Formats: sequence, structure tokens, C-alpha cells
Amino acid sequence: MVTIRLKRFGAKARPYFRVVVQDGRIATKGKTIDEIGTYNPIADADNQVTIDAAKATEWINKGAVPSDTVKKIFNQKGIFLTRTSQN
Repeated sequence: MVTIRLKRFGAKARPYFRVVVQDGRIATKGKTIDEIGTYNPIADADNQVTIDAAKATEWINKGAVPSDTVKKIFNQKGIFLTRTSQN
């Protein structure tokens, strides 16, 4: 199963995350399929999250399942998690 989740970077007590698309069986620090954004919890509220909404929607339509934390981030950014039918 392909998942959309956070991958941690940064120094001790200074976390920085990338929002990535990964195979669910691979370790969190393992190889990623695609990088669709960043999340910096330490930054001010305006600069905390950057997400490529088109890529996120594309991966959700392909069947990728976001983690709970990524779902919250998507809701904050107004990215809807419904799949569109591709006829």
C-alpha cells in the first residue's frame, strides 16, 4: 500500500519534516517515491506548511492513503481527500 506520510529531518529539538509518498512496507527513513511538500512546526503559522496540492490530489486519486497527521495538514490547507473518478 502506498502512503503519504512525514519524513523527519533537522537537528535535535529542531524538527523539520517532508511530506512524502512511500511504500507502506518501507521504513520511514527509507526510499521515497515522491516528495509533495514540507512541514516546519517551529516556523510561524504562515510558513509552517507548503504542499503541492495538485500532486497530493493526484496521489490520492491513484490510491495513496495519508497518515492521520497528514490528513490534518491537508484539512488545514483545504485539500480534499475524496477520489475523483477517471473515466
